Amino acid sequence: MTTTHPDEIATPAPGPSLPEGRLYIDGAWQDSQSDERRDVINPATAVVMTTVAEAGEKDVAAAVAAARRAYDEGPWPRMPLRERARILNRAAELIRTHAAELAKLESVDTGKPVHFAEMIDLGATIGHFEYYAALAWSLDGSVRETAIPSFSYVRREPIGVVAAITPFNFPLILSTLKIAPALAAGNTVVHKPAEDTPLTALRMADLLAEAGVPAGVFNVVTGGGPTGELLLRHPAVDKVAFTGSTGIGRKVATIAAETLKHVTLELGGKSANIIFADADLESAIGASVNAFVFNTGQFCMAGTRLLVERPVYDDVVAGVAAAAGGVPVGDPTSPQTVVGPLTGERHLAKVQSYVDAGTSRDGATVLAGGGRIESLPGYYFAPTLLGGLNQGSPLVQEEIFGPVLTVQAFDTEDEAVALANGTPYGLAAGLHTTKIARAHQVAARLQAGMVWVNTWGMLDVTLPAGGYKQSGYGREQGSEGLAEYTQTKSVFVSLG
Repeated sequence: MTTTHPDEIATPAPGPSLPEGRLYIDGAWQDSQSDERRDVINPATAVVMTTVAEAGEKDVAAAVAAARRAYDEGPWPRMPLRERARILNRAAELIRTHAAELAKLESVDTGKPVHFAEMIDLGATIGHFEYYAALAWSLDGSVRETAIPSFSYVRREPIGVVAAITPFNFPLILSTLKIAPALAAGNTVVHKPAEDTPLTALRMADLLAEAGVPAGVFNVVTGGGPTGELLLRHPAVDKVAFTGSTGIGRKVATIAAETLKHVTLELGGKSANIIFADADLESAIGASVNAFVFNTGQFCMAGTRLLVERPVYDDVVAGVAAAAGGVPVGDPTSPQTVVGPLTGERHLAKVQSYVDAGTSRDGATVLAGGGRIESLPGYYFAPTLLGGLNQGSPLVQEEIFGPVLTVQAFDTEDEAVALANGTPYGLAAGLHTTKIARAHQVAARLQAGMVWVNTWGMLDVTLPAGGYKQSGYGREQGSEGLAEYTQTKSVFVSLG
């Protein structure tokens, strides 16, 4: 069943100018040495927009060699902190100047509404560069008192060459959460964007060069999984910063361990959203719908498990089902659109397979949505609410990464916490209550790196984000995010 109210897609608005689909290595655009190319498809129309180079072994080796030279011999790691900060602030200003262009690129690449991309994705991207430009000034180490006659101090230094491997759902946000702190700390970077969404990564290369980032400090290699694995295995890469699924994250950690690379992993989530009977139900219902439809559910911190206290269960389910069925779905260029398409055909098929298996095998009841929106030409999936599932169902336990929400009832606070914590993931969680003591008590018991109370999805670059359990390790954002791109050195100067 697919009940929704999609906007009809009108004649598409003129698209943005597409960046050159070549590799950016050592400050220059280059063709892949294999001459292989990959299609880039607009998910709202299922039409090929352009092609980009597929980086092979020689290309990755060239990019890493450029980054290695820039780190070992170039000015960037040795540059005064204020000068690196000035360049990063210049990058922020250039991104702000080109925000409308970048938002359109992000939209045609991912399918997200243009107005969301400009307001959320570009706002966050600019903030990342400005924040880490400011934090760069704090990389000044400290003097320590010791029991031995010495002048002793701790230096905080960059790690070296960073491989930043990023996913398809938030290309700008999730790449600059790695690039900005890595550069601020004095590292050099080779960025491998998701194979389906490379366009803003390529445009960013031009903007960083214009801002004054020296040749070799920032490089972009496009391609699929094999390209990323070449980066992981390269012995001259010192650190890997990866965002993606937990399954691939395990492989990343295993390969990186062969050469003991530094690693940060921001992985999958299956976040629970708890509504207690004392909550403001209207507010809780609205937040719960936003939690699972935002970015078409392609959000690692999406609230995809709704847990409702039994006395208000029927009212909440009815409210969520009605709201989900009325979410405007359609053309990403329309200001009225809230939900665009999923990013690719394979991903749509995956989401559909989860829902089909849940209804046929696990006894799930479709309360809203349930499938692909056939009236629209791209990869559209209706916001879907499923009931009647037990805790062991794959729909409850596994990350679907689409606009699919499961709902379960609970009777006690302890049961709610047990259900919320009862998956392998621990990226985010939320609860709705008007009791302040309960808010703090339950937040403390939830096994998640971020907890929202009476809201969902609030993020700020000053606050660290990351996972518990199989949602990864390391932190992004905040001063903690900058620390992930540095290492410490203790220096003892004898006074004897």
